[in-house]
Amino acid sequence: MPEMDGLEATRVIRNQEASLQQAGGTPPHLPIIAMTANAMKEDRDRCLAIGMDDFISKPITSKPLAAVLNRWLPHDQAFTKVT
Repeated sequence: MPEMDGLEATRVIRNQEASLQQAGGTPPHLPIIAMTANAMKEDRDRCLAIGMDDFISKPITSKPLAAVLNRWLPHDQAFTKVT
């Protein structure tokens, strides 16, 4: 991303969620999933420590991607075809 990397974007999002919560709001938790070519344990640990919810490393195949998405997408919402 040209303006900031995923770690900084996560910091900003989590800080906004915390600010809204401190102001008495109840912001929904936005799931953040790291998708990176950096597959070392230290990279995963850093992403999770900063506030990301999950981690998937490239190259990505459909089965692991489906598993991560199923973990974080709401199951009570159906996707509808837009015409």
